[in-house]
Amino acid sequence: MTSKTRSSTSSTSGGKAKNTLQAAEQQAASGQPEQGFSYSRDFFENLVDTALNHAKKLGASDAAAEASEGCGLSVSVRKGELENVERNRDKSLGITVYVGQKRGNASTSDFSVAAIEQTVKAAYDIARFTAEDKASGLPADRDIARDHPELDLFHPWVITSEEAARIALQCEAAALRTSRRITNSEGAGVSAQQSHFFSAHTKGFRGGYASSRHSLSVAPIASSPGKNGDMQRDAWYSSMRDAGQLASPEAVGRYAAERALARLKSRKVKTTECPVLFESPLAAGLLGSFVQAVSGGALYRKSTFLLGSMGKAAFPKHIDITEDPHLHKGKGSAPFDEEGVKTRARTVVDAGVVRGYFLSTYSARKLGMRTTGNAGGSHNLVMTSRQTRARDDLDEMLRKLGTGLFVTELMGQGVNYVTGDYSRGASGFWVEKGQIAFPVEEITIAGNLKDMLMGIQAVGADAYNYGAKTVGSILVNRMKVAGS
Repeated sequence: MTSKTRSSTSSTSGGKAKNTLQAAEQQAASGQPEQGFSYSRDFFENLVDTALNHAKKLGASDAAAEASEGCGLSVSVRKGELENVERNRDKSLGITVYVGQKRGNASTSDFSVAAIEQTVKAAYDIARFTAEDKASGLPADRDIARDHPELDLFHPWVITSEEAARIALQCEAAALRTSRRITNSEGAGVSAQQSHFFSAHTKGFRGGYASSRHSLSVAPIASSPGKNGDMQRDAWYSSMRDAGQLASPEAVGRYAAERALARLKSRKVKTTECPVLFESPLAAGLLGSFVQAVSGGALYRKSTFLLGSMGKAAFPKHIDITEDPHLHKGKGSAPFDEEGVKTRARTVVDAGVVRGYFLSTYSARKLGMRTTGNAGGSHNLVMTSRQTRARDDLDEMLRKLGTGLFVTELMGQGVNYVTGDYSRGASGFWVEKGQIAFPVEEITIAGNLKDMLMGIQAVGADAYNYGAKTVGSILVNRMKVAGS
C-alpha cells in the first residue's frame, strides 16, 4: 500500500479553521486516516492551518508548522523466549514563528485548540525577545517545492506481536543452529514503524507524506570449547521500507552466526603502519564523515577540516559521489527537505573534486550561498570509484589489500572534525598476501580524515546500503594500527 502526496489544498480563515478543527477533534480520525494511524491528512492540515492563522493574528511576519504522528511495534526475544513487546505511538505539532528576522519555536503533543494557541503564543514570545539574525527566515520562493513526486515510501506492515515474535524466534534459532559453538544469544528483534506528517508555511509551501521503516536483527554469541574458551559476539540485521524486501530470518541468523564464529581466537597485532580495508557498512561511516565535514553548520562555524573545499580535490580522481533524493522506496528519499525546499539529484564529488555542500536555508545564507535542499540531512548518497570492476567483490578487495588490516567493527567516537584527526577502537582480521590469517581485537586505528579520504585506493563492488548511504568496502592506503 502506498500513500500518495497531495500538494494542493485550500487555506481557511482563523475562525473557519478553528471550527473545522473542533469538528475533527470530536471525530479524532476524521477523513479516513491511513492504515494504523489515528489522525488523517485532513485533520493535520486543519491543525497546521490553525497554528499558522493564529501566528499571523498575533503579528508574526512569517510562520511554519508541522503536525506529525508515528506508531509502531517492537518485539524482542532471547534464548527461545519472548522478552519484550513494545507498542509506540506519538504525535506532535511544532510551530516556528518569525518576527522580522527574529525566530521562536515551540511544540506540543496536545491537539486541542487552546493548547495550539498557547504553543503559538509561546513561539511568538520567544521570537519577540530573541536577538535578530540576518540569516533567519523561511526559504526563498525560488527554492520552495511546488511539485511533490510520489516516491513509494509507505508500506505498512500489518503484523501482530505474535507474528513478530515468531519471525524473531526463527532468526535466533537459525543462528543457534549454525554451529554448536553458537552457545548463547543477546537476542533477536523485529520492528515495524510508520509515520506521517503535514507541514506548511506562510511562503506558500504545503505538503506531507507517509513513510515506513521495518527491520529484523539478531546478535549471537560464539564460544570456543574448554574451560578458558574464548567468547565473541557479532550481529546482523536487515532494514527496508517494505517488509516484503527484508532478508529472510534464516539468512540474517545464519550470517550473524558466521560473523561471530569468525571472530573466535582473536588476538592483538603488533603496532604498525599498514593499509586498512573498511568493510562496506563501516565504509558508509567514512562517507558520513565527509558529509559532516561539508555540511553548512560546520562550514559557517569554521569547525571543519574541509573548510573552503568547494572546487578542490578531497578525494583521488577516481572517486565520485552522487545524491538522488527521488529513488523509489529509498531509505533517504524525500520529495522536499524539512523546510519545504525542493530536492534534486546532483553530483557532490566529481573525479575527486567537491562540487556541492549540504546546506539548509539558514546555513546557505550564512555562507552567502543557496540552499541545496539538505535541511535534515543527505538523501541517498552513492560513492563509487571509476576503477571498480564487477569482479571486485570482498575476496578481490582482500587481494588488493595484500597484507594489512580488514576492519569489521569500530568503537568509540574519536573523530575531531575540526582537525580531521581520527582514532577509533577496532576489531577485524589480519590479512596476509590477500588471505585472512587470523581475527584481531583490542586495537586502535588512527590517521587524519583528510589523508584517509585522499588515500582511498579502491572501492569494492560489494555495495551495501546503510540508511541514506551506499558504498562498497573502502581500501585506504595507510593508517597507524596500535596493538601490543
